[in-house]
Amino acid sequence: MTSISRWEPYRELATMRQMLDRYFDDDFARFPALWERQPGAMSLALDVVEQEEAFIVKASIPGVPADDVEITLTDNVLTIKGEMKGDKEVKEANYHLRERRFGSFLRSVTLPTAVDADKIEAINENGVLTLTLPKAEAVKPKKIEVKKIVNA
Repeated sequence: MTSISRWEPYRELATMRQMLDRYFDDDFARFPALWERQPGAMSLALDVVEQEEAFIVKASIPGVPADDVEITLTDNVLTIKGEMKGDKEVKEANYHLRERRFGSFLRSVTLPTAVDADKIEAINENGVLTLTLPKAEAVKPKKIEVKKIVNA
């Protein structure tokens, strides 16, 4: 059985506004560094995965030597910056398509919990920068053993 209900455009607008408010509140509150950009610098796409012991951060930086990448951690804000260098000789008239991006890049993300800065590892393999950021001991989950009492 179907029921007919009256269309209420204001209710639909209010629902849409609530959805948009929830979208922006959730994403930007959790990741305030989403809009932290340096003028003139490209954004760097990241994957951030939380595991039990560490955070794993991956970024695609093809053709960027390790010497041209600077990684810093300050007050739980991870910053990756560097530069993708272009071709030395460019003849614009001969290009049919040019989509590769060149120039400096910068990305900062705020990590949700403290990490042990002394144990951070960074590996650049085949153009993928992989950072392993071990969580600080204070924030790692502790397993508490329940003792059994045996009545004799």
